[in-house]
Amino acid sequence: MAAAVMLALVLGAGGVLLMARRMRSRSQVAVRLYAGSMRGKTVIVTGASSGVGKATAAALFRMHARVIMACRDRARAERAAAEIRACAEDGEGELVIKHELKLDVLINNAGVFRCPYTKTEDGFEMQFCVNHLSHFLLTHLLTELMVRSAPSRILVVSSKLYKYGSIRFDDVNSENEYDPAFCYSQSKLANLLFVRELARRLEGQGVTVNSLSPGMVRTNLGRHVHVPLLLKPLFFLVSWLFFKSPDEGAETPVFLASSPDVANVTGKFFSNCHEEVLLPSALDDGTAKRLWDLSETMVGMKS
Repeated sequence: MAAAVMLALVLGAGGVLLMARRMRSRSQVAVRLYAGSMRGKTVIVTGASSGVGKATAAALFRMHARVIMACRDRARAERAAAEIRACAEDGEGELVIKHELKLDVLINNAGVFRCPYTKTEDGFEMQFCVNHLSHFLLTHLLTELMVRSAPSRILVVSSKLYKYGSIRFDDVNSENEYDPAFCYSQSKLANLLFVRELARRLEGQGVTVNSLSPGMVRTNLGRHVHVPLLLKPLFFLVSWLFFKSPDEGAETPVFLASSPDVANVTGKFFSNCHEEVLLPSALDDGTAKRLWDLSETMVGMKS
């Protein structure tokens, strides 16, 4: 009986939430996608073969942007590109995977979540490397081009789970202790500190730098999270009712990439297309500078 009551409550609350979110989503996304155009703009989206990254690439493509899908798996990227093209109307954007001489928007979206302890070929803990160091290095390699392309925008996809992290400078690779949840939060806090320091360094050069949380989204990001077999149907139901779709998760990155309302906003954190105040841990300039120096050393930018 208790289980039936709980299920009824979940279904009832979920139905109301889903209807409200869909009504809000339809009204907001339509305004953002068609009120302006990204025609002539070149955009890089990392991790664009699935989830929020793919939905972001598709939305910007529909706004006539040149979209470069930066993906680890070329075959998956090409399948995703074909699907995006198939859903597009004639005359919409151009989807490319090649070198560009101009870059208007860089969206650092790729990430992993609570994976088993693994080190990359360079010897770095997987979550810290993929979620932070890869973005740090790619952005560094493209910064000069983005300054030449100004006005331009850099976005980093973070998470509100940063609140549960800290930067363990004495064990950043988690060799002494590995907690997948903590390490994810550490990497997401690193995103925010990176954005803060980069925004400071690029001030006055025509490049804005902002971070965002897409919210809880139904993607394959959680593939490493173990859910007991008996609870999987309930978990699936709850995620379908309460989590965002990839298209809804893409709303904030699309907004930050295209809206004139944030053309001059930099160094901020956004969720649901609104700026949010960060905790002191993400606003510590000393920690941000120390992380920057450590990251430079780790990716080989300095000895």
